[in-house]
Amino acid sequence: MRAVYRVLAGLIAIGVVVQAMAIAVGWFTALKDMDDGLVIDKNYDGNWGHNLHSIVGSTAIPLLALLLLIVSFFAHVERGVRWALYVFGLVVLQIAFAFAAFIAPVVGALHGANALALLAVAGIAARRAAGAPAAAAAPESTEAPA
Repeated sequence: MRAVYRVLAGLIAIGVVVQAMAIAVGWFTALKDMDDGLVIDKNYDGNWGHNLHSIVGSTAIPLLALLLLIVSFFAHVERGVRWALYVFGLVVLQIAFAFAAFIAPVVGALHGANALALLAVAGIAARRAAGAPAAAAAPESTEAPA
């Protein structure tokens, strides 16, 4: 289960990178399309980059975060449940920021900053799973070696 925990946390981190790439491609494509004469108005549904960003952010990453949280109870990663909760909380916050940004676009800055936090926390969670199991970890000794 530790390996599953590590893979799930790693996939979430990779998902954040895919998100950044997708939204960049989406908006650079939109800018090119506008240069080519496309008029973007309220009827514009975005392009494949926008759609990929939406799908990964609204389904794939939340599903992975939920699975990570469930697996964390069985993985025996030191503080693994705590880190999975951090990841899950940041994903919930990310979705909330996304919806709020449609009402107040300045919240989009928080959406971007939170994505970086999610990338870091998911990466830390993945690295924690690479260490010794929590139950097998030996307590550190305060005695000097003989």
